[in-house]
Amino acid sequence: MPELRGASQNAFLTLPRAAEYLGISPNTLYVWRHRRQGPPSFRMGRRVMYRITALDEWVCDQERADSRSNLALDPLNRKPQRRSKAVK
Repeated sequence: MPELRGASQNAFLTLPRAAEYLGISPNTLYVWRHRRQGPPSFRMGRRVMYRITALDEWVCDQERADSRSNLALDPLNRKPQRRSKAVK
């Protein structure tokens, strides 16, 4: 049974440890949770917990949504659009 306990402890992080894992302050992560932004979290008893796999997936989603990381979203890769004529 101790092996299972060790594995489950490694699968979840508390809010302060999740913030450290992401390289942000615990306060930022707390505010994101309050605003329902940021990575998915849940309560386990009184503690706010984060799955490591969910944190990694959330970071990947952030990278895909950023035009600097995702060339498909880069506005410099798009054709120039013509302006419509101004209505007088």
